[in-house]
Amino acid sequence: MVKKKTRAIFLDRDGVINKSKIIKGKPYAPRKIKDFKILKNVDKSLFILKKYGFKNIIITNQPDVKKGFIKNSILKKINKKIKSKLKIDDIYICKHTDSDKCNCRKPKIGLIKKAKKKWNIDLTKSYLIGDRWRDILLANKLNINCFYIDKNYKERKPKKFNYKVNNLYEAVKEIKHNEKSN
Repeated sequence: MVKKKTRAIFLDRDGVINKSKIIKGKPYAPRKIKDFKILKNVDKSLFILKKYGFKNIIITNQPDVKKGFIKNSILKKINKKIKSKLKIDDIYICKHTDSDKCNCRKPKIGLIKKAKKKWNIDLTKSYLIGDRWRDILLANKLNINCFYIDKNYKERKPKKFNYKVNNLYEAVKEIKHNEKSN
C-alpha cells in the first residue's frame, strides 16, 4: 500500500514566526526565552494552513548555538514554547555555521530532504515562506513555490520568488486564494 503524499508549508523561524532582533539593519535570532515574541497573526495563519491540510514545518538555521551565543537548552525551551502555542508539526534545525560545510544549513537542502522523507511530502504541492535570501534560494533549488517576506534587511536580496508579501498572514491569504482556484 502506497502512503498518500502530504503537502507542507516550510517556514523559516526568525522573522516569519517570531520577531527578529535588528542590529544595523541585519536580523538576529532571539537568544533568551523572554526575547522570543511570536509575531501578530501567526497563530491564526498556521491554524488556517492546517485547515487546508498542510503540515506546518519550521526549517531554521541557528548558528548561534555553535557560536556559543545561545545554549542548546534554551533553544529546546523555545521549541517547546513554539509547539505549545502554535500549530507546528515539526521543527528542523541546523546549528552549524557556513564554515562547517554541512548539508543542512540553508540554502542547502538537507533539512527539507529529511522532512520530505519523514512526512512523505509532495514538494510540488508545498510552499516555503521566508524572509532571507537563503530561504528563497533553498526553495528555488527544490522547485518549491515560495513567498518572500521582504523586511528590507541590509543584506543580499533574493532574486527569484513566486510571491512577495509583508508577513505570514498575507502569504496565507494568497495560499487560500490558490486553494479555492484549484
